[in-house]
Amino acid sequence: MKKSKPYFVVIFTSLLSENTQGYLEMSDKIESLAKLQDGFLGMDSARSTIGITVSYWSSLNAIKKWKQQSDHIIAQEKGKRDWYDWYKVKICKVEHEYEFKNNS
Repeated sequence: MKKSKPYFVVIFTSLLSENTQGYLEMSDKIESLAKLQDGFLGMDSARSTIGITVSYWSSLNAIKKWKQQSDHIIAQEKGKRDWYDWYKVKICKVEHEYEFKNNS
């Protein structure tokens, strides 16, 4: 994922409820839609007991537009009503990053 610095991240941490009917389908749809948004740079996600999704954006304005995207609004409302017992959103500015990769 090519990113020029600084860039912004949205960290979405969540705890699913017992009712997850339709969740995976909506999650796949939202990820596909996010990739089409201006300013989207990429996404990482993991789920065990607690789920975490980190999406990368070129600007705060791109994040704001994504939050207001109509299908994303529907997913947010359904998530509050049906799928999540808890979630937290953090928006951060990334000014520096580094990486290690073992090539052996």
